Amino acid sequence: MTTPLEADLRVADRVEAAFTVAPGETLAVIGPNGAGKSSLLHAVAGLVDVEGHARIGGTDLLALPVRERRVGLVFQGQLLFPHLSALDNVAFGLRSRGTARAAADAVAREWLERFGIGDLAGRKPRELSGGQAQRVAIARALATEPDVLLLDEPFTGLDVSVQMALRIELGRHLRDFPGVVLLVTHDAIDALTLADRVLVLDEGRVAQVGAPHEVAAQPRTAHVARLVGLNLVSDGDDLIAFTPDAVTVSLAEPEGSSRLHWHGPVGTLAPHGDAVRLMVHAEPDLLADVTPAAAAELELVPGREVWLSAKATAVSRYAAGR
Repeated sequence: MTTPLEADLRVADRVEAAFTVAPGETLAVIGPNGAGKSSLLHAVAGLVDVEGHARIGGTDLLALPVRERRVGLVFQGQLLFPHLSALDNVAFGLRSRGTARAAADAVAREWLERFGIGDLAGRKPRELSGGQAQRVAIARALATEPDVLLLDEPFTGLDVSVQMALRIELGRHLRDFPGVVLLVTHDAIDALTLADRVLVLDEGRVAQVGAPHEVAAQPRTAHVARLVGLNLVSDGDDLIAFTPDAVTVSLAEPEGSSRLHWHGPVGTLAPHGDAVRLMVHAEPDLLADVTPAAAAELELVPGREVWLSAKATAVSRYAAGR
């Protein structure tokens, strides 16, 4: 495929978003729960009612019957056909499009081998681990050579070690995939390691689009800031971003005009590496890292009123415009 996906989608009361994805590009879609991430993917796949268009070349996917769309979809939780073997699951899409059984099985077996699970071809989904089942689900989506690959939080529910291994494997396959990839994720690691660009949804609207490192460095929503471990404060027409370790915690109001000040009660405390991370209910909620010794000296507990401050030279200031 050599043409981009140009989409302008409107799903009632859920999402309204326009975006373009180039061939061979992976676009990560991130945002808080309820932002419309899955609705966006389901609109392209034909699983929800939608207005607008999703064009590839001269073809509008939304005008085609679902079975005729060259779209592969991987759900969270695998959703394999329980009565079919791993091989038959991967071959299903090809067979449903009229490919002869022997040819479909050969392609399916090749994809299972690519994911290192060729020896599991005869197993039913109940006989597979979570990671093995998700490998089958991804192979099933790729086996039909789709123009658009939709990945809806593909690592959800898997152990951390399994997530890491599968993320590496998927990244290798995506580098060779010539089509368009839309990846819904709630994990910053996925966006930073798998995506070429990131689209941020907030309340069903596009809040930000950019390269992963750009979005991570200058987030425009509190959700993204928290994903990448930054504090984000609105200051008129500007946004201010800064790390928790740039925050000083004190019991008395800080002095000096070079510092930015906030005040509020401690919400939570938790170990964070060698530090103690506080979440303080200021305006807005802010994170601060202190040493265990400082936490003990200040007698920090939930509900304790504290002052937070940061030097103006320690923050990043940028325009708030989308």
